[in-house]
Amino acid sequence: MLVRELMSSDVVTCPVGATLREAVGKLCEHGVGSVILLSPEGHPTGIVTESDALRAGYETDRPFSEIQVSELSHRAVVTAAPDETVQHVARRMADEGVKKVPVMDDIDLVGIVTLTDIVWHLSDLRSEAAEFAEMGREWGPHD
Repeated sequence: MLVRELMSSDVVTCPVGATLREAVGKLCEHGVGSVILLSPEGHPTGIVTESDALRAGYETDRPFSEIQVSELSHRAVVTAAPDETVQHVARRMADEGVKKVPVMDDIDLVGIVTLTDIVWHLSDLRSEAAEFAEMGREWGPHD
């Protein structure tokens, strides 16, 4: 299964210069668990999740309107391509310890794939793996 088959193309974004209050407003308004931070040129520079917002509020004891979302981004964004296999992206997500991955078609943000998306499609992924295993047995060496 390819990423394009399960990604969401409705990506909620926020400018990298926004406050945490603005980002949390988008989380609440759209009912999502993360917003992708975009540079002025429209390139993903980070992700702010509900957990990030809670941690920032707790650790800084500052109002969200005084916290810049750019303060929350500490590492490079892990991305995926629409034509990558879900299994490959899931492995990378596990290796990198991330639950949400923006999907990029060259330099264009075209979607997002989350751990929840993968879990919802787990039975489809298992069925596909079983089909490939059966094909391998049919095409493999015979005695």
